[in-house]
Amino acid sequence: MAAIKLSSALVAHLKQRQLADKQLVLITDDGGGKYSLQGGACTIGTNFTLIVLDQPDPDYAVPLTNAAGLHLWTSPYDLVFLETGVAMDYGQGQISLKDDAHVLDNAVQIADGATVLAAFDRGMTPKGTSC
Repeated sequence: MAAIKLSSALVAHLKQRQLADKQLVLITDDGGGKYSLQGGACTIGTNFTLIVLDQPDPDYAVPLTNAAGLHLWTSPYDLVFLETGVAMDYGQGQISLKDDAHVLDNAVQIADGATVLAAFDRGMTPKGTSC
């Protein structure tokens, strides 16, 4: 079980967007995961997205415990990129993610999981980039 610190500003932002009672999945958005919108070898571990789901996804069953009591999950693969002291904050209109040693992403996105999967079903592919 992994822990994550969520700032009060982030929790307030998620509540304002009516997302605090949803299942939230923190992914490394590198083109390799089920919900990944971005990708490319040079983005591995630098882009993250919060995926919003109505129900838990068994592919993302690693809980990220937090004092706010939010239902926050990740996968064993994504957990590799989260070192000790993982924290998320909200400020200046953006969500940031860091750990004890790094700023991981200053622009974490929020995406609806069902919308992402529907887009993939219609033939949309992750935005790939090349180094």
